[in-house]
Amino acid sequence: MNNSQDQEFEKYIQELEDPNYQGGSRALSLNPTPLEKSKYELCKKMIIYKRENKLSTEEVAKRIKLSSAETNDILHYRTNYFTLDRLMDYVSKLFSTFDIQITITEKEKRAHL
Repeated sequence: MNNSQDQEFEKYIQELEDPNYQGGSRALSLNPTPLEKSKYELCKKMIIYKRENKLSTEEVAKRIKLSSAETNDILHYRTNYFTLDRLMDYVSKLFSTFDIQITITEKEKRAHL
């Protein structure tokens, strides 16, 4: 590594070791429940809205009437901090109209040998 990369890596390590570090984005589990998938998709829609409209986290927070810290949780997929109805309420503040579509499909049953 060159000196610039060493400095960048050291800065990253310091950030990770900070006691106030909030962590990165959460990913869906390998076998997410329908509720987890729904909450994840709502967060995703808000992230896309933020990016497409070139908004800061603070601007999104103002629009959904939530603190910047809580908004940051949504923008990092920390879905276990929110109920589905709360997330839907926040999405409704960003989009004047939107539809929720539910698709129910039966999974294939595997034969046990």
